[in-house]
Amino acid sequence: MGRTLRDILDSAARGQFPAADGGTTIVPQHGERDAGVIAFTAHAVVFTGEDPAWVRAQLAAADSDPLAAAMHPRFLTALLDRTGRRTDTIDLLTVASPLPGPPPLPLVEIDDPAHPRVARALEHRDEVRVWAADGDGRDRDRDRDNGSSVGTGTGVLVLGRGVAGRWEAAVEVDPAARGRGLGVALATAARHLAPAPVWAQQAPGNARAVRTFQAAGFRPVGAESLHVR
Repeated sequence: MGRTLRDILDSAARGQFPAADGGTTIVPQHGERDAGVIAFTAHAVVFTGEDPAWVRAQLAAADSDPLAAAMHPRFLTALLDRTGRRTDTIDLLTVASPLPGPPPLPLVEIDDPAHPRVARALEHRDEVRVWAADGDGRDRDRDRDNGSSVGTGTGVLVLGRGVAGRWEAAVEVDPAARGRGLGVALATAARHLAPAPVWAQQAPGNARAVRTFQAAGFRPVGAESLHVR
């Protein structure tokens, strides 16, 4: 297993995971913006700027099965309080390898830093690029030839560098366009546009998003609690 968070993530993207030994690895944050916990199968990784001895003491105080201690509410609360950070949900962490060739649908890049989706993405990622897909029927014949069922409506794909510099993708689809394959096409497009393995997080309760990314070839690798300022 690698000694840095980036090493660990690069190995996981190749299908090489930390030993399933019930342990916890503590590594420094890759940068100031992102801290948190990633739980792989029977092994957790805590990435933080806090003293490892303090982290291990809090893990022991969580009064939990060691396999679950790093994601236990008591530990996460202690870590958030200590660092003054916040978190939203514990996400399903998925990854997919890049694909050759052009994306499976026409995209128009949004080159406007003030655009709401661009501005929001820049809060969490670097080197952000955003594309819009218009499913108004202009490319319906080509979509049919490709086996796509994209219909009316629009969607957006966000791609940028997130935790430890990994490439991360996020997809938004207008309600009127849902259920027609546009989300899967956008998630697949991320694999064509990223120059390296691309990661995506989904809230486990968002079954639609989970199905979308898995249909696009993203495979689950763990759970992630991301802590931001």
